[in-house]
Amino acid sequence: MAHESGLEMRTLAKPNGQLELSLVRVPAPEPGPDEVVVQVQAAPINPSDLGLLTGPADLSTLQASGSGENIVLTAQIPEVAIKMLAARFDQSLPIGNEGAGVVVKAGANAQALLGKTVAMVGGAMYAQYRKIKAIEVLPLPEGTSAVEGASCFVNPLTALSMVETLRLEGHKALVHTAAASNLGQMLNKICIKDGVPLVNIVRSEEQERILRDIGAKYVVNSTSPNFMNELVAALKETDATLAFDAIGGGKLAGQILTAMEIAQNSKPGAYSRYGSAVHKQVYIYGRLDIRPTEIGSGVGMAWGASGFLLTYFLQKIGMAEANRLRQRVLAELKTTFASHYTKTISLIEALDPETLLAYSKKATGEKYLIDPSR
Repeated sequence: MAHESGLEMRTLAKPNGQLELSLVRVPAPEPGPDEVVVQVQAAPINPSDLGLLTGPADLSTLQASGSGENIVLTAQIPEVAIKMLAARFDQSLPIGNEGAGVVVKAGANAQALLGKTVAMVGGAMYAQYRKIKAIEVLPLPEGTSAVEGASCFVNPLTALSMVETLRLEGHKALVHTAAASNLGQMLNKICIKDGVPLVNIVRSEEQERILRDIGAKYVVNSTSPNFMNELVAALKETDATLAFDAIGGGKLAGQILTAMEIAQNSKPGAYSRYGSAVHKQVYIYGRLDIRPTEIGSGVGMAWGASGFLLTYFLQKIGMAEANRLRQRVLAELKTTFASHYTKTISLIEALDPETLLAYSKKATGEKYLIDPSR
């Protein structure tokens, strides 16, 4: 490796309520006996990455100084959010949950990986070089590029874990919100392949079209004046009692539970003054809406709403099961789990204010990819 150093993106929250984003030049890492150094060539920008990168900062206050690799962005953190960030004050944190690239250095026990294209998960991927344990990289199948392998952990494994949860908890069908996302499209392909009925909730006709084009049967638009009736009809037909919600805030999670309750109560002989005895569950796995979650009174007494994180789920099912899911991702990387990107940008471009505002919107169907090697 000719380079003695590499760039790395950092986010820093200060006690005065200022967020600072910058690039730092760090010495190129040297691998230990069981480690490799990967030149990162593709790292997606997922909503979970934005949670660390910009957090609750008010991006309308964004200001830039310097240029090129010396660019520094600052934004103000709202008063109410400053306390929440106290634990990370004055720490320059690296960003990027997952990525892929080529192994350019390998320790004595990892020589077999030298020159191989691998995928990785574990933070600090918005960097030109990433040192990582050899056992933690996923060698990609021959003929697979870093771009094709860049998103092979977070979205694919989250989508698979939704279907695994359905099986483990004994549900018959699934509901998913923000359903036209990259993850939502993967989930549709899995459910079609595995014969699992899936009710998709979207918020525009364009998103509806995206899903119908890949074969989705049940698509309900939350902006429709007839939304609740359409949702109840889909739930009656599928008998879905499990939902994964990416929105989090507002009324949607409560509306789903209410519609499930109505669908269950409409079954012959189901009436009880306590409501349906069938358990209905919503897992909130994203916070596209940061308002409080509202759950009304029409949900009966047999329901749950809780958080869901992929990391915790994989720990719960154990290494062997997690590896089984990973192998499926590798086998279907160019079909079921193919990701599509709107734009590929360099580390320097990722800190261009206009570009940052564009990818911070988290718009459905718009996914940005960082290529730190650019």
